[in-house]
Amino acid sequence: MNHLPQAWGRPRDDIYGAYDHSYLQSSGPITHTQKPVVTGTSVLAVKFKDGVVIAADNLGGLRKSCTDLLLVNADIWVEASYGSLARFTDVKRLRSFNSTSVIGIGGDVSDMQYIDRLLNSLSITESHSSDGHILSAANLHTYLSKVMYKRRTDINPLWNQILVAGLDGDEKPFLASVDLLGTTFSSPTLATGFGAHLAQPLLRQVVGSEEDVPSITREKAVEAIKECMKVLFYRDARSIDRYSIAVVTKAGGVELKEDEQLEGQSWAFAETIRGYGTQVA
Repeated sequence: MNHLPQAWGRPRDDIYGAYDHSYLQSSGPITHTQKPVVTGTSVLAVKFKDGVVIAADNLGGLRKSCTDLLLVNADIWVEASYGSLARFTDVKRLRSFNSTSVIGIGGDVSDMQYIDRLLNSLSITESHSSDGHILSAANLHTYLSKVMYKRRTDINPLWNQILVAGLDGDEKPFLASVDLLGTTFSSPTLATGFGAHLAQPLLRQVVGSEEDVPSITREKAVEAIKECMKVLFYRDARSIDRYSIAVVTKAGGVELKEDEQLEGQSWAFAETIRGYGTQVA
């Protein structure tokens, strides 16, 4: 066997001949579906007594390292990476659907655009339906879970985690998640990305269980989400201070704002920390 790092596990070229790379050649476009490059991070959502609040920042960062193989000498290849980059600062990751649902998408941006086209097609089909039925958030979550599971089964997953927020068939608050494996679950508070580690504990202090939802006002839910977005801006390197936020209620439908700015954000407090910058420790 060839034990050089670039060919671990392959037969030795000098005995069995060179490895045939011809099957990798293609005249089609270069795609990166199986290697996400531009990604979005956290999506946060919380139920309250009349509906659901959901938010996501507007950053599309080069989260995964884009690698190339460089020839160092005749025998050794290494991977070179330019690391991560907060490249796109105006990527809207919330999508409204009908007047009952908002979809928040984390993960690969190109796959998010594909899902957006699916939802547009579904919306057009539903708008021309003569039965008068409108898909609820619960119906939409079921549809997306089937899409994600089917792609996973084809071993060609969509590299996303999706939160579906809105109203179910009984016009009650609905919030559920589906990931690239087609795994689904529901909770009064949900978050993707680093938000699952940094924001979920804060949201659960506000809404600990389904029994707490009827006592939570819209104002309290929005305040909790904004506080979590502030924490993510400071603590998550893949987050920025511009974000989208939506509130879904029976009375108001979908109220979506896509260019919100965190208030009073500044790193000036760091100057008071001992050892920061050019201070004398």
